[in-house]
Amino acid sequence: QVQLQESGPGLVKPSQTLSLTCTVSGGSITTNYNYWTWIRQPPGKGLEWIGYIAYSGSTHYTPSLKSRTYISRDTSKNQFTLQLSSVTPEDTAVYYCTRDSLALGMDYWGKGSLVTVSS
Repeated sequence: QVQLQESGPGLVKPSQTLSLTCTVSGGSITTNYNYWTWIRQPPGKGLEWIGYIAYSGSTHYTPSLKSRTYISRDTSKNQFTLQLSSVTPEDTAVYYCTRDSLALGMDYWGKGSLVTVSS
């Protein structure tokens, strides 16, 4: 059973960088054809796909956030990390890490981590 757990600060100040780590257990982030994804949901709004780091290490980001987003990984710890720079209050959201497998879609999700951007 694959499990994902987000961790990181719950409060970030405007203009700073938001950083969240997803720790994966029960499966390797280098296993073929899995895409380790970040998604967020602002209060009262729908889900927004942020980007992924693939099993190969390649990355892809949504165009609207691409200039501020960086996703990396630490294979020795089986973790992947989201960094979102120059945050504003509009970046306040619950952030989820997920596994997106080609065959089954987003089949595993973390519980989510609320990040509030406020001074």
